[in-house]
Amino acid sequence: MRHKVAGRGFGRNTHQRKALLRGLVTSLFEHLKIETTLAKAKEAKKLAERVITLGRKGDLHARRVAISYIPNSKVIAKLFSDIAPKITRTSGYLRIVKTRFRAGDNASMAILEFADYDLLKGEPKEEKKAGKKKAKETKKEEK
Repeated sequence: MRHKVAGRGFGRNTHQRKALLRGLVTSLFEHLKIETTLAKAKEAKKLAERVITLGRKGDLHARRVAISYIPNSKVIAKLFSDIAPKITRTSGYLRIVKTRFRAGDNASMAILEFADYDLLKGEPKEEKKAGKKKAKETKKEEK
């Protein structure tokens, strides 16, 4: 029985599972958005949000703890210098969006992305909306 056993095993041993999750989180911080299975996205979200919270703290101890989770110094440097300063939320940094069922094995797929993806990518939402409003206004003026 699995009483009080947290997390998913993914049919892997501990080292393989940790490597899998570290790879997912590393790709998430590099690309700001990844597509994976729903179960893997849910597990990666737990680890990634812990590391993002460390990135928001920004001190030396937080950086060292983050490197112990994800031993890729380039990704951690990007998190601490580029991503974390732009985040204004206190929690809930990531979102999971269900997308499709994979053709080969019918596994449910999901996109794991930052909740402020547009802001982090460099496309503020206000400018997009303002641009659309201006386009509508110019069409009305032409008529």
